[in-house]
Amino acid sequence: MEFSELIKTATVENVLLSCAGLPAVKGTLCITSHHLLLSSCPGGDAQPGTLELWLLIRNVDAVEKSVQNFSWYQPPRTNGSPRDTRLAGSSGTITLRCKDLKVLQLEIPGMEECLNIASSIEALSSVDSVMMMYPFFYRPENLKLEEGWHLFPLQQYFQQISSQTSQWRLSDVNQDFTTCPTYPPAVIVPAAVDDDTLRKVARYRQGGRFPVLSYYHPKNGTALLRSSQPLTGPNRKRCQEDELLLGTVLRQGERGFVIDTRSAQAAKQARMTGGGTEPKSSYPQWRRLHRPLERGRPLQESFTKLVEACNDTSISMDRWLSRLESCRWLSHVKAALSTACLAAQCLDREEASALVHGAEGTDTTLLVTALAQLILEPSCRTLTGFQGLLEREWIQAGHPFHLRCARSACSHARLKQEAPLFLLFLDCVWQLSRQFPFSLEFSERLLLTLFDNAYASAYGTFLCNNEKERCLCKVKENTHSLWAWLNQPGEKKKYLNPLYSPNTLVIWPSVEPQSIQLWQGLFFRWIRSSQYLDEAWAEIQQLVDPNESPVKESRGNRLSRTPSSPAAPMENKN
Repeated sequence: MEFSELIKTATVENVLLSCAGLPAVKGTLCITSHHLLLSSCPGGDAQPGTLELWLLIRNVDAVEKSVQNFSWYQPPRTNGSPRDTRLAGSSGTITLRCKDLKVLQLEIPGMEECLNIASSIEALSSVDSVMMMYPFFYRPENLKLEEGWHLFPLQQYFQQISSQTSQWRLSDVNQDFTTCPTYPPAVIVPAAVDDDTLRKVARYRQGGRFPVLSYYHPKNGTALLRSSQPLTGPNRKRCQEDELLLGTVLRQGERGFVIDTRSAQAAKQARMTGGGTEPKSSYPQWRRLHRPLERGRPLQESFTKLVEACNDTSISMDRWLSRLESCRWLSHVKAALSTACLAAQCLDREEASALVHGAEGTDTTLLVTALAQLILEPSCRTLTGFQGLLEREWIQAGHPFHLRCARSACSHARLKQEAPLFLLFLDCVWQLSRQFPFSLEFSERLLLTLFDNAYASAYGTFLCNNEKERCLCKVKENTHSLWAWLNQPGEKKKYLNPLYSPNTLVIWPSVEPQSIQLWQGLFFRWIRSSQYLDEAWAEIQQLVDPNESPVKESRGNRLSRTPSSPAAPMENKN
């Protein structure tokens, strides 16, 4: 689609907007290249001209349309001309199923108008070019483009490690992205391994993702590493440089664990197509543990089934429990937390280093290493530390957000590479926050904001699939960082947990089935009102800090300003 086509706008009057739990509003609908806007018209409860809907079109996951109440008629002939057949009294309804799980209905007067609007929304919501997305046009007055992009440099993280040990070094072997296209320019590697060795190891690992340091555990000097699978193949090919790299991580007589996020059968099948695992004979100090975690289609289908069950408010209790069990989402949450606990246990209790990988090393691998650090490291549980963890373990580590978050739970399009791995991570973090309500400095609201922005955002933080793509698209030069916005003093306090009390201990979550709960704050967010819960949290905030004014959100304004929405959309098309 050409840029000239994208900037066109359309306006439709007398559109009725409805959403579950909110009163219907009639107003004027405006469609721009990036937004759906609806301002109220005279005669309703709202002030005329009030912005009732502010929706990024990128947030639309599926468009459903239906027409009703129409009849055909033929006007009389004029000057012997043939009669046209026209529609009289027709109207149409467009149902928008959004990536943040809300469902909107727009009643449009006129069937033809309805179909045209639906086609426009479908076309605009499916634009795949990164540089045509809203972050490249959004220009808030209170932020500068360069702010936020360098808040969490890997060099700063490495300095913390180097002050505790000299076993690791910061390598720029991937400065030009030729060694590994999905790694950042700098990585932390064993100090005893030179860059030439790293390049040889990269050729032995899928996608060039050689083992790098994810976390150093200062309590006992153990390390958490991540990589992709080795390319052993059916002939069990070896790589002495790879064996050397992993050997330098362990001291004489020490043991380590390889946590493979695939089943033993899946790993064996991968060897027949060129992949594989670390052979015991070549890595005698490393013991392999298989902890299969779903990814790809099974996880996406589980997400879809759960959302469908949550949206069906007419089912009985027995039917609800049956559908909740059959979607298996809570089983995925349990499995992810269990594997993260295993990785944390290796480092903290077994006093052994661990290497985590699956196949590509960009999905379940990052899920496990990020959760393990939350369990082990108190600094990762602060608001700033958690942002740094996301930047380091998800964004810079090469999780393909553009592919995985292209569609949410409601899309009718054929699945390609979509999978809610990042949502699964956020759900696991929510489980931790529920079991340890005093140990995390940030609140549920931050997790919801991250979910919203991963799927549709005004900021460039989650754009593209890796650092190489972000450099090619000049994301950091032409878009604003979500971190810059979140860390403004007026915004930052909205995401703080008023009950937070620093906890220097390791937090071991319960993974018993009775302990894993449905994240109602996300999955029921648009289905039932959170008014009383919001009021309770505001009261808690007042009790903790009587001088702090509570953060309140107008329920009637939920559709025009989500937690990640700027106060007023501003575009710069120059």
